[in-house]
Amino acid sequence: MTTVPMPADRPATEEQARAVQDGLRGRVVLDEPGPPPGTGRVTGVDVAYDDERDLVAAAAVTLDAATLEVVAEATAVGRVSFPYVPGLLAFREIPTVLAALDSLSGPPGLVVCDGYGLAHPRRFGLASHLGVLTGLPTIGVAKNPFTFSYDDPARERGSASPLLAGDEEVGRALRTRDAVKPVFVSVGHRVNLDNACAHTLALTPRYRLPETTRRADALCRRALQEATIRHSPTSRYPES
Repeated sequence: MTTVPMPADRPATEEQARAVQDGLRGRVVLDEPGPPPGTGRVTGVDVAYDDERDLVAAAAVTLDAATLEVVAEATAVGRVSFPYVPGLLAFREIPTVLAALDSLSGPPGLVVCDGYGLAHPRRFGLASHLGVLTGLPTIGVAKNPFTFSYDDPARERGSASPLLAGDEEVGRALRTRDAVKPVFVSVGHRVNLDNACAHTLALTPRYRLPETTRRADALCRRALQEATIRHSPTSRYPES
């Protein structure tokens, strides 16, 4: 597990964070198809918080895209570096997520975020932010539609409908299991929406959520639990 120092260049205010978003948003690449689904490596990232101790834990879990077997994993823990502000959540998560990705033993390939890319009020969610900073192809697969509207897809797995901000398609509601609530897929960086949906289906052979997300979620929760024990005043374990 990597311990992450507080970023020295973190935005100090909401206005500074929005200015950073504005500067990075123009670097999002939307005209690349991305890696073919089911090939190479694919990495899930997720975070967990302990608000009482002001801790955030991130996990990165890399799978073989063809077999969905784990080939690498890493975690990082740090202090929360930005307050909770809707639309600016990436600033709370990016430092530890980057540290977890950097600690992987091999290349991550496509990165799948438990959250949003273009399906974001400022069109720059965590998946886009992470993609621009790393140069990696990224997508967002979220559990809910945030503030956007959609028509319910057909009941069969693979059915989809546009996720809309007015008339603008910012993602898709995608059915990954028959008659189960859809997930909400959006482009992050260097992957088009058709392939983002194809990757999501390839990663959901049994469950609603991608295997990348399921495994990263479990790992970051374990990392947070271990960090909480180390930071407990009654702990016999030294802090690292």
